[in-house]
This record gives sequence, C-alpha cells and structure tokens, in this order.
Amino acid sequence: MSTGFTVIRDNTPESAIPKGAVVAMGNFDGVHLGHRAVIGAALAMGRARGVPALAVTFEPHPRKFFSPNTPQFRLTDETNKLRLLAATGLAGAVVMTFDKARAGTTAQDFIHHDLIRRLGISGIAVGYDFHFGKGRVGSPSLLVSEAPRLGIEVDVQAHVDIEERPVSSSAIRMALAEGEVTDATTMLGGPWFVTGKVIHGEKRGRDLGYPTANIRLDKHCGLKHGIYAVRVGKGAQRFDGVASFGRRPTFDNGAPLLEVFLFDFKGDLYDTVLDVAFIGFIREELKFDTIEALIRQMDDDSAKARAQLAAAPDAFPQLGAIG
Repeated sequence: MSTGFTVIRDNTPESAIPKGAVVAMGNFDGVHLGHRAVIGAALAMGRARGVPALAVTFEPHPRKFFSPNTPQFRLTDETNKLRLLAATGLAGAVVMTFDKARAGTTAQDFIHHDLIRRLGISGIAVGYDFHFGKGRVGSPSLLVSEAPRLGIEVDVQAHVDIEERPVSSSAIRMALAEGEVTDATTMLGGPWFVTGKVIHGEKRGRDLGYPTANIRLDKHCGLKHGIYAVRVGKGAQRFDGVASFGRRPTFDNGAPLLEVFLFDFKGDLYDTVLDVAFIGFIREELKFDTIEALIRQMDDDSAKARAQLAAAPDAFPQLGAIG
C-alpha cells in the first residue's frame, strides 16, 4: 500500500506543488490495464529523472459536464479512483475541476498554464487516444510536437489488447452489463468493486436465514442484475460472501439494491462502509413461487460462491491510502 499519497486540487497553493514532477494524464475511470501502462511509463520516467510521478485527472468526468442529462455509469467514483491510483506507486494526483472554464481552455493554454507554469512538469505520459482542451484539439501528437520547445519528455502509450481486443473503460462497462465479471477483472487488472454504507432494509434475509448487508448503489450503475460471488472489505478485514444485485422480483420488484450475505460473520454492520469486490457471476435474478424454493436456491448459490471464491483466494483490488 502506498503512503503519503498527496492530492493536489485547483485551490492548492503553488508552493505546495512539487515542481519538476512527471505526470500521467487521463480520466482513469476504473484505472484499468491501459491506464496502468500510462502510469507505468510515468513511474519509469520519474525514476530515471529522480523526480516524483503524479497522476493528472479530471472531476467530474468530462462526459458528465458535456452530457449532464445522459446517464453515466462510472466504474469508479472520485474517491475509489484515487484509492486505486494511490496503490500504483504514484506520489500523488492532481485533480482538476472540469467546469465551463476548463472546457473552454484551449489546448495550448492548458499546456502552458496548467502543465508548465502551475505544475512545472518535466515529463508527461498519455494514452494514444487521450484528447484535451477546447474542442478536444489537444492530442498526443500536439504534446510530442511541443516537447522540444517546452523542454519536457513525452511518452505516448499504445492501446493494450487482450485477445486482440483493446482494453477500455467502455469495454469494461459492457462486460459488467452482461455479468461478465471475469472479463472485467482481466481488463481492470483486479476485481471491479463498489463502496457504500450499509443501510436498513426489510430484514427479510434474516427471516430466511440469510441476513444481508444492504447497500444502495449509484442509480446509474450498469451492473447486470443477478447473483454474484463477492469478497468484502471492512477496513483491513476481508470476508467472503454471496450478493444479489437487482429488484427482488420474488418480493417487491423495487429499486435496485445490493444485498450482501457474508459467510461466517456475526455482528452489526449498519452504517458501516464496505468495499464489495465482484469475483464471479452465478446466475440471473429470478422470481420464485415459494419461499422454500428461494431458500433452496440461496443454499445452492452460496455453495457456488464459496467454490468460486476458494478458486481465487487473493482476489481483491489493490487500494492505497489517500493522504
């Protein structure tokens, strides 16, 4: 786990910004293998120069600014993105507010004001398809062409392919929408996870012998409704379990809810913040005619979840502490 991971924001005094650092720039939604190639290039550049390496990223995601009424299924919210970045070896992250002023900044002004004057970078790594600045005019080729005059090093990373398919945040979202969590894990370099506070539910699970920790996910979460093998983080503790994400068709067909049953756990989890990592997909959500049939299915789901988790004993996202 990284220590001393520093977050620099728009209101951070310039005196607190380490001049001469190298940066990996991107939106980094999910911090997948393609993103990690960019980060790895920045880390290597930083080691060679003897300077820290930082991530430069944007919040909210630019898609949210340009299409505020379009549902946005984010793989990681800001906090979890930073936790993932903090575990890569980076010294910190620069979180730039993406608002009207940022959207209207020309690529040249962004390079000269934000990257050179304010951050004082000595090098930058980007992905082959990353664009920035007003009208998305800024590109890897622009950075390469400007590099000699600016006195900075530029590294452009090609796309990362798995079985001849480029890794991307959109491909991971599609995999999760289809319940293909194994494919998502492969592209991410670790299990996809969500974080949320345990809320009070209808307590039906307790009556069924399966008391659950209920978490309301973002309303735009695009994960396929169904039953999953999960590994849960409660601080530094880890627990295996089985989870249902969906509308509970046997009972109320209501708003989507994540219901997690932890194996071999006793205790009160209300108001506790949990990390829930999705290790395997078990089945689609079903409606049962009787409670007895539901319980039999839950017993079978639990056995399958235990088997999937036993086959992946160390599967859990690598998370760092945010300083």
